[in-house]
Amino acid sequence: MSATPTTKPVKKRKIKLDEHLLAYRGVWVFVESERGHVHPVSWELMGQGRRLADQLQVELCAVAMGAPGPELDTHCEASFHYGADRCYRVASPVLRDYRNEPYTQALTQLVNAHKPEILFLGATTLGRDLAGSVATTLKTGLTADCTELAIDPEDRCLLATRPTFGGSLLCTIATLNYRPQMATIRHRVMPMPEPQPERRGLIVDFEPGLVEDSIVTKLLDFLPDALGDKQHLPYAKIVVAGGKGLGKAENFRLVWDLAGVLGAEVGATRAAIHAGWITPDRQVGQTGKTVRPALYIAAGISGAIQHRVGMESSDCIVAINNDANAPIFDFAHYALVGDCVSVLPALTKAFASYLGKPFKEAT
Repeated sequence: MSATPTTKPVKKRKIKLDEHLLAYRGVWVFVESERGHVHPVSWELMGQGRRLADQLQVELCAVAMGAPGPELDTHCEASFHYGADRCYRVASPVLRDYRNEPYTQALTQLVNAHKPEILFLGATTLGRDLAGSVATTLKTGLTADCTELAIDPEDRCLLATRPTFGGSLLCTIATLNYRPQMATIRHRVMPMPEPQPERRGLIVDFEPGLVEDSIVTKLLDFLPDALGDKQHLPYAKIVVAGGKGLGKAENFRLVWDLAGVLGAEVGATRAAIHAGWITPDRQVGQTGKTVRPALYIAAGISGAIQHRVGMESSDCIVAINNDANAPIFDFAHYALVGDCVSVLPALTKAFASYLGKPFKEAT
């Protein structure tokens, strides 16, 4: 029996919050930036933060950290456009480039000073590194790689849902007796809110008192990503993905052919990666990339929850599988029951003809 994600009612636990927990109020979003660029996950989290803050009837606050200057000011103003009411501006030359130690110190000091009840960070390389350190320092709970966020109306607790047991189940976690309640959320899991350029908010400066000589780690050099100027899988508007249902490695060329005609990125399941059919950077799913394209074509993919959580937010999902009972048909918008080896070339030929692109049929 295949695992299908289901939402079960959360068992209510009536708790009485300790007096010191009641002092924590507000929803915070850490604005992740490097080299002057804000990671899009920060604005996605701002949209979710706005929704939850409205439910709790509290402020939504952004936390922007970095070196003093116009870039940091711009990030503060942008946070208002995406829903923040207040932005804590933490400026220090020591925060010019990300290092775990000074960023942990600064964010921990800020939390202790202003006491938010909820703190969100992106589940990026930087966000995961920082969130773990801050949660440990604050001695609070952290729910990682969440796919859904909600508020328990009875006790104001954050309900953070994430895949568990290797992606076979979804579990909802609540941090009942500690504050702040912390969670990291992956890029492209939540929708990007529409910016409102007319929105304004309050900038609050915070001085962390960092001293460079006391920081053990030093940045010696910066090596940019050689692929930084190319399209990445999470940002693709069209994705064609293949799974073990393709039968063998040679048949994966059919996925590349269709992607080439559509101008799409190529994705794959964990099983196809482990079989050595394609490189790991193409994996879509819980332990791979999360995508949110306008069109997702899944060829030979059964639809296990491990893969589903990485692509189910696609606008349109077309599934091709010779098993009419495959779980992916339960949430795909269009189902093509048939052999991928036959269906994919037919689709490629049809799209090439419609788009007026050359296509040489494989022999």
